[in-house]
Amino acid sequence: MVNLEIDRLSVRFALTGATVEAVNDVSLRIRPGECVALVGESGCGKTVLASALLGFLPGNAETRGTAKLGDTDLIAATDHELATKIRGRQIGLIPQSPASHLTPVRTARSQLEEAARVLGGDAVAAAERAGLEPEHLDRYPHELSGGMAQRVANALALVGNPWLLIADEPTTGLDRDLVDGLLDEFRRLVDDGHAVLLITHDLAAAHRIADRIAVMYAGRIVEIGPAHEVLDNSRHPYSRGLANALPDRAFTPVPGQPPLLTDLPAGCAFAPRCDQATPICEERPVLTDDPHAVACHLPC
Repeated sequence: MVNLEIDRLSVRFALTGATVEAVNDVSLRIRPGECVALVGESGCGKTVLASALLGFLPGNAETRGTAKLGDTDLIAATDHELATKIRGRQIGLIPQSPASHLTPVRTARSQLEEAARVLGGDAVAAAERAGLEPEHLDRYPHELSGGMAQRVANALALVGNPWLLIADEPTTGLDRDLVDGLLDEFRRLVDDGHAVLLITHDLAAAHRIADRIAVMYAGRIVEIGPAHEVLDNSRHPYSRGLANALPDRAFTPVPGQPPLLTDLPAGCAFAPRCDQATPICEERPVLTDDPHAVACHLPC
């Protein structure tokens, strides 16, 4: 197994009369045997980052930077290279709204068995790891509950035994028992030497299973470090605001609204919402180079 090395990755979308700066200068390393949680408000660029790694960006996307998986640069790779060498084999994806990604006229079993044939995996073993019973596999997507559709998506992502699993909001809409079971499976994967990139709004889930947490705001990573430090001893005002929004803490939402990605300020994008902002925040902060890194001129 190898590391995933994302170096200064940027993604923007050219629209008529505007440019969306969706991901800005993101650097991130993911190693085997760890879970990294990527957290932040909706629209901050988390899913776009995942899509860039797998070559799922639309035609109007412009990318800069690299994402090295061994000798392969995922950003420069062709769709054929990604389809035959990476997707499902090296990187598995659990997408948002898994039921909408299943073929509606085929049973879960037929879809899982086809994936196993293509990827050289074991459909039965993947189903068992995902907690699926045989009777669940003979159902069509519209016959599956949200929890069962999630498990089918998990099995499809695991069938090729990829070293990295990208899980995009996998706990949305699930009851607590299903969330706990899903997180336990992710932790087992990590303990077995795999890696998990957990993209989530669920800070409690991130706190429970992540080794490191990266906080994303307006397309940039503003803080990254050990999970307990990022949420319990936040250095960036935005990270502190997210942590204080947890129900078992202050339960206070972050005031204000994120900036438009078509009109980002030249300096710190969080400054208009920050009660600690000073004139120095008109300059763009740079992420520090330490185990608990922060991009803030006036860290907590």
